[in-house]
Amino acid sequence: MEQKHPQQPSAAFVGASWTALLIGISAFLIGLWNAEMQLNEKGYYFTVLMFGLFSAISVQKVVRDQLEGIPVTNIYYGLAWFTTILSIVLLTVGLWNAELSKSEKGFYAMSFVLSMFAAIAVQKNTRDMKSGKEPDREHSN
Repeated sequence: MEQKHPQQPSAAFVGASWTALLIGISAFLIGLWNAEMQLNEKGYYFTVLMFGLFSAISVQKVVRDQLEGIPVTNIYYGLAWFTTILSIVLLTVGLWNAELSKSEKGFYAMSFVLSMFAAIAVQKNTRDMKSGKEPDREHSN
């Protein structure tokens, strides 16, 4: 199978991706720090954020691996998608049942989605930059 070499991401896109990730995570965490909720509730939202970020990165990795012809087991592929959807459902259910104003709920939802999207973009950029630096294995023999 012929390997496609992805185009290197621009420095502006890499910077924008990292900035979006840091802003999303920081906003979510600052919101949690300042929230008037119990510590166990703060822990729940923090755990859902970390779980969501890891899951989103896993989805990006398995999708990219499949596109590049790297074997991915169906169970891992399914688990990556399931955990990503589960993290979104957990946040949605948590916010639905929380005694927060609608603007606070929207704030957490938007910073969560921004963080997940940015995590995928950062992972993609990292992989693109790494694959662009590796020598072509077919021609190195």
